[in-house]
Amino acid sequence: MKSLVQKLVDIPAPPGYETQIRQAIRQEIEKTTKDVRVDPLGNLIAPVGVQSSSGKKVMLVAHMDEIGLMATHIDDNGYVRFTTVGWVASLYSVTGRVRFLNGARGVIGAERPQETHHVPPLDRLFIDTGATDRKSSPVKVGDVAVFEQPFSEMGSRWVSKAMDDRIGVAILLETLRQLRKTPHQVVFVFSVQEEVGLRGATTAAFGVDPDIGLAVDVTDTGDTPNGYRMEVSLGRGPAIKVRDGGMLADRNVVDWMTRSAERAGLPYQLEVLTTGTTDARAVQTARGGVPTGCLSVPCRYIHTQSEMVDYNDVQACVRLLVEILSRPVELSND
Repeated sequence: MKSLVQKLVDIPAPPGYETQIRQAIRQEIEKTTKDVRVDPLGNLIAPVGVQSSSGKKVMLVAHMDEIGLMATHIDDNGYVRFTTVGWVASLYSVTGRVRFLNGARGVIGAERPQETHHVPPLDRLFIDTGATDRKSSPVKVGDVAVFEQPFSEMGSRWVSKAMDDRIGVAILLETLRQLRKTPHQVVFVFSVQEEVGLRGATTAAFGVDPDIGLAVDVTDTGDTPNGYRMEVSLGRGPAIKVRDGGMLADRNVVDWMTRSAERAGLPYQLEVLTTGTTDARAVQTARGGVPTGCLSVPCRYIHTQSEMVDYNDVQACVRLLVEILSRPVELSND
């Protein structure tokens, strides 16, 4: 999967500008199935299989957008002020390199802090494109950029911008390729605009109207010095979400996923995240409600230029998805 992930993370696709990544994903999907459509908001939807009497309509979703920046003002010296498209932390942004969708490149700088060791807020940051005045700026107001950081391999660890959530996209594509037989109709959804409010998954879930929903996304870890206090670590298997800042996972879906992992002898972790959420929240509340869970890829340094995942966790995610989708499932209605 490494070459696929490298290809996906390199493509710039901030929310609302997913055309290029959608085309790349579609090319990969069409190696397996031609039944692919794009809905009015831009979600890519690929139903696979025919639902049997013992099967369900299962929606799998991973978002294809990434965090970005948008130019709001160019001053007389050519420096670009910006706002964010999705959550971006100023702490991890200074000196970062960015690439605008028009091809222009820049470096994020900061005004001199008034206090030593003070982290400047986003409104004190700017992008230096090399321009010397407003007229020579290659950027105009409204232009959008993403971080520019090449893929790196460090043993079993992969590092890049946009692992959130291109790694989820890659997992879904590999699951589609490996899924030989299923009693379910599995609807693969590659959603747009997750980083600005789960917008794509909201409309896609309404249109698909699934019996069960599963999102695949990244989650924080608690394995760095003085980091978050949570029981998720890189290299110890995918994390089955119990809750996050926006949803409580359906307990029957959680049980289904944990039983499947144990039956297949696959490692897994249980995830309790106190902040943030995923497309699973949007699926869960669609129409009359959908039993929904989330399979998370442990990831360090989320929403930065250097998001890190472990390939062994990625492989285990694919194996677990194939395992749970290859068998009938009955969820309790209690």
